[in-house]
Amino acid sequence: MQVSATTPTAGDTDADTIVFGLFDGEQAPTHAPAELGKLLESGEARSSLKALALTHAEGKRCLAVGLGPRKDFTPERARVVAAVARERARELATRRLCWHAPIKPDDDQRRAAEIMEALVEGTILADYRFEKHKSKPTGGDDGPMHLEQLLIAVPAEGPVSGEAEATVARARTVAEAVNRARDLQNRPGNDLTPTALAEYALALGEEIEALQVEVEGRTGIEGLDMGAFAAVAQGSEQEPALIVLKYEGPDAKGPLLGFVGKAVTFDSGGISLKPGAKMAEMKFDMSGGAAVIEAVAAIARLQLPVKLLAVVGATENLPSGRSVKPGDIVKAANGKTIEVNNTDAEGRLVLADCLCHAVSLGAERIVDLATLTGAVIVALGSTYAGLMSNNEELSEHITEAGARTGEIVWRLPLHEEYDELVAGKYGDLDNAPEARKAGTIVGASFLANFVGKVPWAHLDIAGSAWDLDRAYVGKGASGYGVRLLVELARSYSA
Repeated sequence: MQVSATTPTAGDTDADTIVFGLFDGEQAPTHAPAELGKLLESGEARSSLKALALTHAEGKRCLAVGLGPRKDFTPERARVVAAVARERARELATRRLCWHAPIKPDDDQRRAAEIMEALVEGTILADYRFEKHKSKPTGGDDGPMHLEQLLIAVPAEGPVSGEAEATVARARTVAEAVNRARDLQNRPGNDLTPTALAEYALALGEEIEALQVEVEGRTGIEGLDMGAFAAVAQGSEQEPALIVLKYEGPDAKGPLLGFVGKAVTFDSGGISLKPGAKMAEMKFDMSGGAAVIEAVAAIARLQLPVKLLAVVGATENLPSGRSVKPGDIVKAANGKTIEVNNTDAEGRLVLADCLCHAVSLGAERIVDLATLTGAVIVALGSTYAGLMSNNEELSEHITEAGARTGEIVWRLPLHEEYDELVAGKYGDLDNAPEARKAGTIVGASFLANFVGKVPWAHLDIAGSAWDLDRAYVGKGASGYGVRLLVELARSYSA
């Protein structure tokens, strides 16, 4: 999709459909056609959030979308209404869509930029379809499957007119990275193997300047004494992959950021086999790794002035004669021994060694993303991702980045009493305590043993990685975490 900003009025563009937003208690926007004003007067067009009305003027479709009260209009609401407008535009077979940006000349510059970015993100994310394995893609006689062009019309003398093109270009880069993460997530396990994910990352390294990618297979993982990671991987005939991405932007500043992602490309539970119902969804157990890879790629494409490394552990978790067994004891890269009392608590084993590797590579702030526990869905549903951290400053950065991107997080506590729950009977740690208390927090307490004193945060995205059911991301993969991580990097580059 081509995305650009324009300062002429929306009606002067070559768009076939123009979107005008309506705020509570306000007249139709400047430059809106008289026909839209008539719809507003008659009550057919309404300002209540997400309300839609359609008219035609000067050979163009004019779509009115309710925005609610101006004071309540946030970037997240902008994403939502952009998605609602995109879906209506799909029904109208729209090819070129133009938003009359709902900003005023006297708006705060940052807020105006955030609204523009959100309109782009909401449209691109709602435009997404995964049809890689369809024998006949949708569209065709039913109308175009995707928009060809998105225009954001802004006031010529407005607060972002000079930066409008850069603003929408940045939003497009990030939104497209989210959709590429969704592509990775949606691919089935027989397509996206650990090797395929590693090859994808290597191709990004070839494509993007300043991005370096290195991959180790089973022998390399074992050579790095990653006994926990290797134990998960030993049950599958597929080669595991330790994927390391490095980026240093121009005039880089701030700490060396470390992103760590769990990428179990299919999780059967191993010997502790999962129930058959919905096991197909376990192709999504690599969502943290997908988010990390695409966030790093977007950061590199944006040339953010940060120093960054990422570690992604990719493997399958399958039962076989070679699989790790309940009761086995393995040793992680930092020397800690782990009782594997449930092979379906494999993500923390993979992350344990990946966190150790990020520390050994010099990361000064570490954030890991993982679809780690079902307990986080019980606690927070799909609205928030769970955040646990050993550092206040890092937690604040993540929370603020989440609020700005709509990928919101809720901090859960860490306490020394939780550490007692993960203490092992025969080894140093137990990967699946029998007490079944505070499941999400216990997972983080386990991981805390592998970061030392480095500021670290764990994001449990099991409730957010798929079937998020927001207007701009419905069923299937959500790409959750890409926008948050990019915004987090931006916060450290300011």
